[in-house]
Amino acid sequence: MISTNNVSLSYGKRTLFEDVTIKFVPGNCYGLIGANGAGKSTFLKILSGEIEPNTGSVEIPANARLAVLKQNHFEYDEYPALQTVIMGHKRLWDIMQEKDAIYAKADFTDADGERAAELEGEFADLEGWNAEYEAAELLSGLGITEDLHYTLMKDLSGSEKVRILLAQALFGNPDILLLDEPTNHLDAESIMWLENFLDNFNNTVIVISHDRHFLDAVCTHVADIDFGKIKMFAGNYGFWYQSSQLALKQRADANKKTEDKRKELEEFIRRFSANASKSKQATSRAKLLEKLTVEDIQPSSRKYPYIAFKPEREAGNQILHVENLSKSVDGQPIFTDISFMVDKGDKIAVIGRNDIAASTFFKILFEEDKADSGDFKWGTTITSSFFPKDNQEFFDTDLNLVDWLRQYSVEKDESFIRGFLGRMLFSGEESLKKANVLSGGEKVRCMFSRMMLQSGNVLVFDEPTNHLDLESITALNNSLRDFDGTILFSSHDLQFVDTIANRIIELTPGGIIDKRMTYEEYLADENIKELRKKMYAAALV
Repeated sequence: MISTNNVSLSYGKRTLFEDVTIKFVPGNCYGLIGANGAGKSTFLKILSGEIEPNTGSVEIPANARLAVLKQNHFEYDEYPALQTVIMGHKRLWDIMQEKDAIYAKADFTDADGERAAELEGEFADLEGWNAEYEAAELLSGLGITEDLHYTLMKDLSGSEKVRILLAQALFGNPDILLLDEPTNHLDAESIMWLENFLDNFNNTVIVISHDRHFLDAVCTHVADIDFGKIKMFAGNYGFWYQSSQLALKQRADANKKTEDKRKELEEFIRRFSANASKSKQATSRAKLLEKLTVEDIQPSSRKYPYIAFKPEREAGNQILHVENLSKSVDGQPIFTDISFMVDKGDKIAVIGRNDIAASTFFKILFEEDKADSGDFKWGTTITSSFFPKDNQEFFDTDLNLVDWLRQYSVEKDESFIRGFLGRMLFSGEESLKKANVLSGGEKVRCMFSRMMLQSGNVLVFDEPTNHLDLESITALNNSLRDFDGTILFSSHDLQFVDTIANRIIELTPGGIIDKRMTYEEYLADENIKELRKKMYAAALV
C-alpha cells in the first residue's frame, strides 16, 4: 500500500495539488488521468520520492519495495540488457555483486565465508537463483529477442532501451509499481503481453497512459486529477469517461427527477459491467459499481476539441492505385513489391514492425520521398490532406496562430480563422500565441485545424495521436470513426486503430498483407500470425 496525507505542491502562483489525501491498496491498478499539465508525472515523482511536496507526506510500509519505470535511457549504457533488468531489484543486485566480490578474493578468510553464507541465505530468500530466468522471460515478452539479452545498452536502439527499462520495473514482483507511459514504443503484441502481466499482478499499480485500450484492460480504478485535487473512481477509463458524460447530461436536464436519474445510472452500470473483458477487473469492478449512487458520478472540467472533417467534394470510385512499390533505407528493405487499390470508403490502418515503414510510404504518396521502384496514382477527383508525423517545419515561424492558420485558408476573415482555432481550444489570447512556442500537443491540434480548412475527401494521418492528451485522442477518434470519406493512417493506439479501421495493410520486407477486418481480429488470427513470421523471415534470408 502507498498513501498520501495532505500533500500540496505549488510552483510560484500555480498550485498543482492541494491537501491531497489518498490511498492506493494492493490488488488494484489505478489509472492516473488528468489534462495535459495537470501534474500526473509530477505526482508519480512525489510518490517515488524524487520530488518533495511543499506540505504533507507519502507513507509506504517499511518493508515494501517500490519500482519505477526509469526515464533516463543512458543510465545503464555500460551494462548488458539482462543485468540492467536484474538491477531493478536493488537489494538482490547488491547481494549478487558482494557475493561475486567475496568469491573472487585470492585470500578468502573465515570471515568472508561467514559473510558469503549470510548473503547466500538472503539470496535464496529473494529467489535469486531464478533471477536470470525471470529477467529473460520479461525481456522476451516485451519483444527483446534472446540474441540481445547480453548486448550492452549503449549498442541498442531507443525503442529497445525503453522495453528493457520497463522489464526492469516489472522485475522481482515489486510491492508498488509506478509506470509513466509504459506503452510508448511498444508494438501491439508487447502491449497485450503487458496487459496480461498486469492483469495477473497482485500488488499495487499506478499507471499513466494515453492508450485508452490499455487503461481499460488493466485498471480497476481511475484517479482523476482535477481542480488541484485527486478523486478516486471505481472502474476503468471507459467507465469514467462515459459516466462523466452521463453526469453532464443529467446536470443539463434540470427537470429530471432523482429516481429517473438513479434508474439511468443503474442501467448504465448494468450495460458497462456486461462488457467487461478481463476477469480480475470485471469481478472487482462489479462489486464497486454496485455501490455507486447518483451523487458519486460527477462531470469533468476537461474540455474536448471539436474535430470535424468535411469533404468539399465527393470522391469518385478511383481513389488510389499502388503498384509494385519497394523501398530500402540504409540498405535494408522496409517494404517490397507493395501493390493494392484503395476503394471508396476504405479506412485503412497501415502497419509494420518497422516504425518507419508507414511513414516512408506516406511520404512517397505525397512526393516527399521517392520509391526505389514501382508507381502509384491518385484518382482525378481526389483532394488529399496529409498529417505528417514530424510537423516541426510548419512551426518554424514567429507568426501568431491567427496569421499562421490564415496562410492555409482561402477565407482570410479573422473571425472565420478564430472560429477554427476555437474548435481546437485556442480562444482569446491563446489564439495570439507564437507558432514557434507551441507544445507538441498544441502543434498537433493546429495541424488538425489546417486539415479541416483543406476539406479533403481522402485523409492521411501518420501517428496523429502522438503528443495528444486523452481528450484530444477521444475527439479525433470519434471524428474519424464518423468521417464518410476515405482514410489511410498509422497509429500505435490499439483502440484508435480498432474502432476506425475496416481494413489492415501491413508493409513488410517480404511483401504486403492486406485484410478486411478489425485490428483485434487481425492480431488474433493464427493464420495471419504465421504469414507475418514468413514475411519478415524472408527478408533475413
